[in-house]
Amino acid sequence: MAEAKLPFLRRNARWLGAGAMMTGLSSFGQTSFISLYSGEIRGTYDLSDGEWGLIYAVGTLASAVLMLFTGGLTDRFRARDLATVAMLGLACTALVLWSGPPLAALPLIILGLRFFGQGWLSHVPSVAVGRWFSANRGTGIAATKLGFSLGEATLPVIFVALAATVGWQGSWAAAALVLIVAIPFLRYLLRTERDPRGIVTDVGTPGMGGQHWTRSQALRHWLFWALVPALLCQPIFATAFFFQQVHLVELKGWSLSAFVGFYPAYTLAAVGGLILGGLASDQFGARRIAPWMLLPMIPGLIVTALGQGIWAGAVGLVSIGAMAGFANAVAGTLWPELYGTRNLGSIRAVATSLMVFATALGPAVTGLLIDAGVDYRVQLIAMALYSAAMCIVLAVSLSRAPA
Repeated sequence: MAEAKLPFLRRNARWLGAGAMMTGLSSFGQTSFISLYSGEIRGTYDLSDGEWGLIYAVGTLASAVLMLFTGGLTDRFRARDLATVAMLGLACTALVLWSGPPLAALPLIILGLRFFGQGWLSHVPSVAVGRWFSANRGTGIAATKLGFSLGEATLPVIFVALAATVGWQGSWAAAALVLIVAIPFLRYLLRTERDPRGIVTDVGTPGMGGQHWTRSQALRHWLFWALVPALLCQPIFATAFFFQQVHLVELKGWSLSAFVGFYPAYTLAAVGGLILGGLASDQFGARRIAPWMLLPMIPGLIVTALGQGIWAGAVGLVSIGAMAGFANAVAGTLWPELYGTRNLGSIRAVATSLMVFATALGPAVTGLLIDAGVDYRVQLIAMALYSAAMCIVLAVSLSRAPA
């Protein structure tokens, strides 16, 4: 039986706090943060929506490829050391962006932001917590991923105000400083890891069929590829929504600062989704909960597309926040539940790589469609319909998966 939640959280606060710090700092490489600078970047380099989306896609796709080949390092090295390298890499990339680089360097900068931020600072804590905890894995993952919500709630507001004071490029120097200062705190929290070796051992929780699946076994099985189109809905559509937020507010005649002002509501919804998803996964199992995780986003996309007042944007943010929180908790629990913990790093590396690829696809496709004259509101409705179909795919696939 799972431990009582409050004693579990108190007993493991150091490790969960380190995980939340990593996920929070990953915000500097997340689309929700980078997209705040879309207007300035397009203006500085004279780019259209489609051109900026393609540059973003190229850098993000390169990040996905690197994640595929490096993600398995979490099975061999300590989370503390991998996170330190990721934070240093992200800080250096932010400093390059501050320096005023030429257009040709922009794809490489996006690569660095996405690989070290969105990729590694999300992947490392997800694998570590998935391996460290078993009975309370859902709660542990939810607590760790609260960092996402905290970062999304605070950093955009702070850095929009900071950019207005020191300029948009100057604010990236501040981001680098935050990352560098955070490194010794993270290393202190992880001075010893919950698994004393900090790397995989022969002990762990098995997955389907009572075995620890290898990456090759997982990729050869039909279930992995049946789940992928549904599990990628969240990164594709949520990323596209944030990436095109400047276009959305221009299309609707809203104020960007007013729209960003609803980020705390997004965060509250995400926190609620995380808590609910973590508790539900511990109580019922991620396999039973996963088919429901996309549902909160569907009405929000439709309301945002059809509504005129800025309240419609608030509904969209809240619904996407609830979905993102719930999906993060459930999906983070689903992988070890299906495939075991021994090779979790290498299997999650494929999932993370596909997730990063998906976050490149959303901005690129929506940007090109906007350039081609396809109304963004129509695109939002199409996203909602596809998400509804994927709920059915998840339900059917997981019901037919091996026990």
